[in-house]
Amino acid sequence: MTYTLQEARNNLDQLLTEAEAGREVVIEREGKPSVRLVVTEASSQPAVRGKRIPGQYAGQFNYPDELWKPLETDEELREYGFDIMIDDGKPDDLLM
Repeated sequence: MTYTLQEARNNLDQLLTEAEAGREVVIEREGKPSVRLVVTEASSQPAVRGKRIPGQYAGQFNYPDELWKPLETDEELREYGFDIMIDDGKPDDLLM
């Protein structure tokens, strides 16, 4: 939307609201576009958070014990994309 300088002076709050809503606001001086209102980065980004505290979420997440179980069979390994061959349930000596 384009406004004259006099309209901008009389309706500055409205112009700011329009610009914050993402609409283009242009102010003309002597019939020529002179200024465009844009939202600054500081006002468009969320407020700065406080410091992170280690352990602040402790105990809020529970995982089944099965999640931590090591993969043991060839089928389990292949299911997760590993193509390692295991003989007698023991890894090759070359891998150690």
